[in-house]
This record gives sequence, structure tokens and C-alpha cells, in this order.
Amino acid sequence: MASSSDATASTNERPEGPEASGRRGRVRLKRAAVMAVPATAVAAGLMILTAQGALGVQFAISGMPFVVTADKLEGSGFAQFGALDHMIENSPNEGETGGQVLVVTSVVKSGKLTNLCQSVDLGGIQLVLTAGDKSTPVSVKNLAIDSDDIKGDASFNNIEIGRDSSTFDKVDRQGPPGVYGQQADTVTITDLYQHNYAATAAVFKLPDLHMRFQSEGCEQ
Repeated sequence: MASSSDATASTNERPEGPEASGRRGRVRLKRAAVMAVPATAVAAGLMILTAQGALGVQFAISGMPFVVTADKLEGSGFAQFGALDHMIENSPNEGETGGQVLVVTSVVKSGKLTNLCQSVDLGGIQLVLTAGDKSTPVSVKNLAIDSDDIKGDASFNNIEIGRDSSTFDKVDRQGPPGVYGQQADTVTITDLYQHNYAATAAVFKLPDLHMRFQSEGCEQ
């Protein structure tokens, strides 16, 4: 789950002084940022997919982002909230992040993607995956993607904004208690672009799958 561990200790065991105060301040700041992310996404009007609390990304991310594009996403059952993804300790990809990436966690219970493209930059060459670009779209169940940048033209049916993410009932899993969330009966996004760090899915069917190396990644 995307949460910080609060270790309990006696008064004598707790560190005191400016260093301890600074650590507590950074933890509070990260918690505040996690709860604010979905509100920013709503204001922008460009929202979609993922899950580190809803489906629970239970693995350390590599820290290498990947791009996903699609002509259209059609989903039934949608939820979204903010989260933190974590890399392994001393990851070579952590840069100035401290090994944590602030993400928008979204979930689609059941959906289809038309003309899916996924690419990851391996340092001068792109590993590219395409699927669903002919008559049969990609199909997913309980899809969850952690993103820090999302673009597209989105529409929602029966959306609830500001709901506690632990009370979601339009998807199969809930997010952490007390975290700002939103959910909807359906979501449709055209010209989808996502900059992602993690993904999970109960079912991921990829008709006409094609993986290859090339100089260019998926177009934004």
C-alpha cells in the first residue's frame, strides 16, 4: 500500500533535535502531497487509470518510467486517488527523488483499449509494444496504473469527486482511509497519453501483440 510506517517508540527512544524535526516535517509534507494529487487532476480535467492502494502494487518499482498511448479507453467501473511508489534502497534510478515517486493511482474494473502502444526508454533505444491495432481491442480487468502525467479527452458517467478512497464501491478494491478519491460508473478517454511507473491487471489480453526495439517510442 502507498503509506508511511509510523513506528511507535517510548519517549526515551524517540530522536530529538533539528534532524528528527526535519524528518517528521518531510513525512507530513509527503502525506499532504499524496492527498492533494487527485484534486489537481480533477481541476485539469485530464484523468485516467492505476493502483497502489486499490489493487496494491506490492513490488518495488524500477524507477524507469514507461509511456502508454491509446486511441481510446472505454472502462466500466473507475476509481482514482493519490499514492507514493517506492524504489529499492539506493536504486540507481532514484536521482533526486529519494526513491519515492508521487503518482496518481487509478483503477478500471473492466475495459478496452484501441490501438495500444507502450514504450520504455532503455537508454538510446526504445522497447515498444503494440496491440489491439486491428479489429479486436485490448481487454483488461482490474487494471491499475500509477502515473505522474496523464493527457486526453475524458468523459465520466455518475462521477463522485472527493469521496474517501476506502469507501469505493464501483471497483473491486478500495484505497487507503482518509485519502481524497473519486469514482465513476464509466470512463471514456480518447487520445490517451500516460507517463507511468507501475501497472497491474487481473486479466490483460493483447490481440495482435508486437514487441520490438526501435529508435522512437510511442507518440504523445
